[in-house]
Amino acid sequence: MIIVYIGCAILLAYLLGSIPSAVWYGQRMYEVDVREHGSGNAGATNTFRVLGKRAGIIVLLLDMLKGAAATSLARVLLQQDIIPADRLIEFQLLLGIIAVVGHIFPVFTKFDGGKGVATLSGMVLIIQPVVALLCALVFLIILISTKYVSLGSLLAALSFPLLLLLRPFRTGEPLLIAFGFAMFVLLVVTHQKNIRRLLSGDENRTYLFVKKD
Repeated sequence: MIIVYIGCAILLAYLLGSIPSAVWYGQRMYEVDVREHGSGNAGATNTFRVLGKRAGIIVLLLDMLKGAAATSLARVLLQQDIIPADRLIEFQLLLGIIAVVGHIFPVFTKFDGGKGVATLSGMVLIIQPVVALLCALVFLIILISTKYVSLGSLLAALSFPLLLLLRPFRTGEPLLIAFGFAMFVLLVVTHQKNIRRLLSGDENRTYLFVKKD
């Protein structure tokens, strides 16, 4: 019976991650499919560019909520005595990763999704809130100084495992550090086009506080 509950949690985590926030919100509120505009990506960044700041922020928060909710399912399993306390981190990582996979390959849009950064952020916020906030600060600093969302996302993702290696943030969970580096590699894979554009100087810029010249 325990296997059934865990299986249901995994399925629910995937379905949560699969919710195409950018697509559904854009179609519902603006009658626009963001995949047909801008970079063609079904994520918060493209929503920001295509539909504006308000829509972008809403989609960003929704995508983060997906990761946070999926990761929190592990604590529900713990409270119901389905998993032991010493395996909480393992299940938080498992369910969070499943949600990120769901975001990248969502069943609701024929497995054509986003890059998983916001969903990953929501997941990390549940597991390591202080480190997650520091990573968000890294992202903002890079974004404001360079105007590149992709570069900020990659460096923020890399910051997560590196911060966990520092004494103030050590958790005694090597699995968490390994996860951090693995997620950075995943983001590198999903951002290959962005990386090529960064290297060639053709990457799209995002202006948070000023209009583009």
